[in-house]
Amino acid sequence: QVQLAESGGGSVPPGGSLRLSCAASTFTLDFYSIGWARQAPGKEREGVGCISSRDDSTFYADSVKGRFTISQDKNNHVVYLEMTSLRSEDTAVYYCAARPWCNPDKPTEYDYWGQGTQVTVSS
Repeated sequence: QVQLAESGGGSVPPGGSLRLSCAASTFTLDFYSIGWARQAPGKEREGVGCISSRDDSTFYADSVKGRFTISQDKNNHVVYLEMTSLRSEDTAVYYCAARPWCNPDKPTEYDYWGQGTQVTVSS
């Protein structure tokens, strides 16, 4: 059974950095690619990026490209979202999610979701 749990959210000033973690159930990262998505109040869910289970390749939304990095540690069943140069518009609930392969054309369509973690960027 696929289970995902995010952690690491919090409040940071503009320009700051934060690292989110997504703990996955055993074997999940061997068979599923993991993506990150976010949802701000009153807005639709937005795909942030995804990392492939097969070859660690990644893709990112234009809004975060160059500032956010996704990586994974399969030995410890964890996927990370490293966020730098944070802006107020990055404020949202961040979710990790799983699907068999990454699909940039469907950035918010996943089979399994975590519960989310709040990130607030404010001075």
